[in-house]
Amino acid sequence: MKTLTVLESPRCVGNLLLAALAVLGASPASAQNAYPAKPIRLIVALPAGGPTDILARLIAQPLSVSLGQPIVVDNRPGAGGNIGAELVAKSPADGYTLLVNTSAQAYSAVLVKNLPYDPLKDFIAVAPLTSQPYVLVSGKSSGITTVRELIAVAKVNPGGLKFGSTGIGTGTHLGLVKFNLQAGIEAAHVPPRPGDAITDVIANAVAGRTTYMMAPIQLALADIRAGRLRALGVTTKKRSSLLPEVPTIAEAGLAGFDYPIWYGVWVPAGTPAEVVDKLAKDITRALARPDLRDWLVKHGGDPMNMTQPEFARFVVSECENAARIAKAAGIKPQ
Repeated sequence: MKTLTVLESPRCVGNLLLAALAVLGASPASAQNAYPAKPIRLIVALPAGGPTDILARLIAQPLSVSLGQPIVVDNRPGAGGNIGAELVAKSPADGYTLLVNTSAQAYSAVLVKNLPYDPLKDFIAVAPLTSQPYVLVSGKSSGITTVRELIAVAKVNPGGLKFGSTGIGTGTHLGLVKFNLQAGIEAAHVPPRPGDAITDVIANAVAGRTTYMMAPIQLALADIRAGRLRALGVTTKKRSSLLPEVPTIAEAGLAGFDYPIWYGVWVPAGTPAEVVDKLAKDITRALARPDLRDWLVKHGGDPMNMTQPEFARFVVSECENAARIAKAAGIKPQ
């Protein structure tokens, strides 16, 4: 088992400079002074009703007020978020089509090959939204009730356990690879079948077809409360307000583990700099509203506060982190 000390960032090298040039090189002359002059679409790369969709709809209302135009939330799920991302990558770079996606936007640059777009070069990272923990869960039939038990069982039976994810290159996949590496265990990855949603991946854990998985807390909460899934630990440094009784993975036996899911907004590369700047500032103001911040915190979110250039650098650094994990685990893009 390799360690996490290897530094390699294929497809990430040079993208920080490219991200900066994408903004600096955009032509101000092409930005309509009256922007926005028509409704704006928020493309959500994941299904309706999930955390990404809820977050998009929460910011749509205050953003609509500040921009003075309707905001239409348009769900385009599939392929771990790649279908929605492709739609935005190929849309006009005019500020009227925005992508709301998870951290998988950065990870797919490393772990998914043959995409019809480049997750970094074909986008400008506009603004972060929130971060929050995943929850590591096991099915009731596994008999595993703690992080330490999971690690112990996996070490007794190398490669014998199965873990589910929402697909190669997604946040749930990378998080579990990071967990396995840090814990020093081996297990078989069970990716979703074509057409499967995260609810199907959760159902596999409930039914015992997989031993463990990571999921956004909101999506696993009903099964946890019903006793069909056991919450072993949350993936961030602090506990979640949604599951305050559940320890962090670090508290539960894997010191230093930290792996949040985060959300952000992107536009196609080439979008005029002044449009990007306006969107970034208006999204930041929307998230700063006390009522919105309070709601997000109450529901397990941690609002992120970065300028547009800071967020662009953060996305590239997350791509590099993914490359390190993939290299250490020997994962090839698929």
